[in-house]
Amino acid sequence: MSDSEGGNGVRFTTVIARLLGVERTVIEGVEFEGVELVVRVRPRWSERKRCGVCRRRCGGYDDGAGRRRWRGLDWGTTRVFLEADAPRVECALHGVVAASVPWARHDSRFTRAFEDTCAWLVVHTSRTAVAELLRIAWRTVGGICARVAAEAEARTDRFATLRRIGIDEIAHRKGHRYLTVVVDHDTGLLIWAAPGHDAATLHAFFDLLGPDRCGKVELVSADGAGWIADVVAQRCPKARRCMDPFHVVAWATRALDEVRREVWNEARRQGLMAEARELKGARFALWKNPEDLTDRQAAKLSQIARTNAKLYRAYLLKEQLRQVFRLPWRAAMRLLDRWLAWASRSRIGAFVEVARSIRRHYDAIRDALANDLSNARTESINTRIRVHTRQAFGFHSPEAMIAIAMLSLGGLCPPLPGREPSFNGPRQRQ
Repeated sequence: MSDSEGGNGVRFTTVIARLLGVERTVIEGVEFEGVELVVRVRPRWSERKRCGVCRRRCGGYDDGAGRRRWRGLDWGTTRVFLEADAPRVECALHGVVAASVPWARHDSRFTRAFEDTCAWLVVHTSRTAVAELLRIAWRTVGGICARVAAEAEARTDRFATLRRIGIDEIAHRKGHRYLTVVVDHDTGLLIWAAPGHDAATLHAFFDLLGPDRCGKVELVSADGAGWIADVVAQRCPKARRCMDPFHVVAWATRALDEVRREVWNEARRQGLMAEARELKGARFALWKNPEDLTDRQAAKLSQIARTNAKLYRAYLLKEQLRQVFRLPWRAAMRLLDRWLAWASRSRIGAFVEVARSIRRHYDAIRDALANDLSNARTESINTRIRVHTRQAFGFHSPEAMIAIAMLSLGGLCPPLPGREPSFNGPRQRQ
């Protein structure tokens, strides 16, 4: 095709480059091959002979595998490919690698515009729909997201201002496969995630953080897992650990259910089958918050108060513990002390054990109340990770899920090509 200027003085190659979304690229020619459009390109002189990994100037090594193609964004219903030579260079740091090209990331078969569009779509719709729309394989979407997320992470300093963090775990697949996630309470962003839920996994995060930045962490919210407490105490000795109130109340809820089962089994052993049936159906009435009870559930709770003093006392213990975390912290600590005394002398074994657990974590609970810090933000992040998992109909690798989570919840999602970012992501490296 001609490279002449149009009526408004715009060169044809400039139009093609703008449509492709490429920069620092010379357009050599355009031609159709069947139903595909192939654009022959080459890097500008200043972009040649650079390492594909670090982009340093390097000496040439060989011509590589000859010419190769990169998939670009479709033009309407027509698939578009960029074709260019693919020489190799010899980098002092990375050895013999393919030379960098300005229109694509290293080790990718797609242009930057294509991959950025794919990553943006994954954040906003299902992975299966993205694969169908862009006419690529379902697994390819995960690889693209991993490359885009890795490049965005390399350009940002996620750990620059960490002062208050939340640590939690989430099951990402059947078979007890977990991720450990870390959230910045001040920005609300997911800043790190990795497969596993043990001390070694968490140590890997603090290794990335480094001793200087570990020393600047002030508050860490988490559940009562001992491996989290041990690692935080070892790596962030100045930080105060804040016990998540939700998990404290969950202890009481589990204890209440244990009491309900005990009472139900006792009624069955005594042949009181009608009472046993009533107790079995009372589970949700006992679990739900009083303000959320239906009329039928409220009536069942009133019946339990009249007929089963032990179970109703366990219910009141659970409700008063909930009330602790609704009060200002000084009043909350006074009520918590009274609750511990009541639970310890209640002669209800399950709640005596809850009182012991709370005493073991007393300082962490006090710090959570004093600083109004919980793992609610972390749990919200976990819920949204589960939504992405359902939208994708599962992930074959945790790395793909982590990449998509970092794009969506870590502030790393790129803007659509040609548009400015519409979010506040992590701070750029200086």
